[in-house]
Amino acid sequence: MVVAADPGLAGRYLIDVDARWNCPIVPQGGTMTAVTAAAMAAEIGDPSQRLRTITTVFAAQVPAGPVIVDVTVLRQGRRATQAVATTRAAGADVGHTSVAVFGPDGAGFEFTDLAMPDVPGPADCPSFRDPPPPEFADAFADRPPMPFWEHVEGRPAMGHAPWEDYVPTASDCAFWYRFDEPPLRPDGTMDPLAAVALCDLMPSSVHERMGPDQPEWYPPSADLTVHLFGEPRSEWLLGHLRARRAGGGFASVETALWDPTDRSLVAHGSQVMYLVFPDSTPTGDARFPPDQRPPAG
Repeated sequence: MVVAADPGLAGRYLIDVDARWNCPIVPQGGTMTAVTAAAMAAEIGDPSQRLRTITTVFAAQVPAGPVIVDVTVLRQGRRATQAVATTRAAGADVGHTSVAVFGPDGAGFEFTDLAMPDVPGPADCPSFRDPPPPEFADAFADRPPMPFWEHVEGRPAMGHAPWEDYVPTASDCAFWYRFDEPPLRPDGTMDPLAAVALCDLMPSSVHERMGPDQPEWYPPSADLTVHLFGEPRSEWLLGHLRARRAGGGFASVETALWDPTDRSLVAHGSQVMYLVFPDSTPTGDARFPPDQRPPAG
């Protein structure tokens, strides 16, 4: 997607968002956050100031088509620059609002107090694009395809498929992700904003924790925060997902995004999701994972 400055209004950027990024019915929130960050970077105009952290609140859906990003640089300094932006459909009053911090590299402490999980490589993992086992084909035949996954491939590396029968004990799961057409910069390296989009794929951790036989539910995002640490060098990145807590109709989830080239942490994302149940909201023991349900009687 091309982020173009509006010649008629300072701080305004125009984007034509393709419906191929819909997930499922509007463009994926991480993708929209990434293009918002690109507009912010263009307004700042200093390539040495890289995106360090961005938080987006999704106040209203922004559909595919003409999109406006209005950027305000709050303060531009040598060590850090802060900006705020609102991304909305052309003609709409409300959309997504993002606050971000950009800054150049500097000297300081160096450590990572997380570790990339030991999982099979992408070549040894099945693909989301593979058909389900024949005995489960009918159960998944009516699920509408998400255009996003026709352009981003996912491969599960840790956790359980939705048709597996298992007793859940944790929310940990991990997936390999790769863009079919990687967003490359002129020097051939991947645009680090690609990591922002890949951090917004966390609902699987709630599925993993709740186990099989869940009611149908949807996870619209309330917000998304992404911290960027490094620039991706591998076409495949590993997202390690966890759900920290669910309650009151919301769930708090997180992901660590790893580059297998040197097992480095590329980004960390967190968000709160709404839990929406189109048919019936779970009640009683169905609210809890099987291993946390109160004993009978």
